[in-house]
Amino acid sequence: MPDSKHFAPPGPIGFGGAPLGNMFEEVPDDVAEATLSAAWDAGIRYFDTAPEYGPGISEHRFGHVLRNRPRDDFVLSTKVGRLLRADSSKGGKHGPFVKGLPFRVDYDYTADGVRRSIEDSLQRLGMARIDIAYIHDCAEDAHGDRWLEVFNTAMTGAAVALTKLREEGVIRGWGLGVNRVEPCVMALERADPDVFLLAGRYSLLNQPALDTLFPRCQERGVHVVVGGPYNSGLIAGGKTFEYQEAPPDKVAARDRLAEIAKRHGVDLRAAALQFCAAHPVVASVIPGTKNPPRVHENMALMKQPIPADFWRELKQAGVLPEQAPTPA
Repeated sequence: MPDSKHFAPPGPIGFGGAPLGNMFEEVPDDVAEATLSAAWDAGIRYFDTAPEYGPGISEHRFGHVLRNRPRDDFVLSTKVGRLLRADSSKGGKHGPFVKGLPFRVDYDYTADGVRRSIEDSLQRLGMARIDIAYIHDCAEDAHGDRWLEVFNTAMTGAAVALTKLREEGVIRGWGLGVNRVEPCVMALERADPDVFLLAGRYSLLNQPALDTLFPRCQERGVHVVVGGPYNSGLIAGGKTFEYQEAPPDKVAARDRLAEIAKRHGVDLRAAALQFCAAHPVVASVIPGTKNPPRVHENMALMKQPIPADFWRELKQAGVLPEQAPTPA
């Protein structure tokens, strides 16, 4: 990555906050606290959360642990684009999040909405500042046929407000937090983002960002945080891909990867993390974690030696593109 004026979080591994918003299953408060403390003790210094995760639970939990740490020693990101409104009829399931808090989640990508979102997040976190604000889910998977209209609102509202907040020193950087490549490419054309949090679009199973987004990021000195390095669990041996039951073709692709990994004595999870981190635009990889042992496991996996023959076979077999960077 060339020298860049754009702010980036530390890597190679960070902490993704969706699981601690009770994603798929309830996480007890004491386990969430122990997990975040384990991440800190393991040396992780980048933490990402969002109002939607819970909704609100993840931010509360991050604040409970991190506000007791030296504020200048870590980087914290959260997201804008959704506001939480008190609603006593809520509190059950919200998307993939179970046992949520009693709030309705409303989209708001306007400049005023962004300012309120950040202020609300600071209140939930119990902190005086965040470092990075990501415009959350201004993409087709969240908004369907209306996504271009929504994206335009985000660019004329949220992006303008976040650029001003960066200039004022309120935040250190901003970008998009999305599951699609297209809005990131378009944001580079229309604004001056610092970093993208891109989930599930650069992994052992899926690399649409490789030839479309990443070269543009390199030209602009913009960074990428890779979310979903396990594709919401499939690569790690789970059954979900993009937060839903994995389709047969993706299961077959995972099984092929696992077969090659087994021949080389490689843990596929280690390969997944290290592949994502190997690209020069990638600042950090943030696997989701729900318990302390998994934190330490992910740290060990990121350092696990992987033979060059493994990567060579993946490319020779057409599993990975030839131009994809792999670990040294």
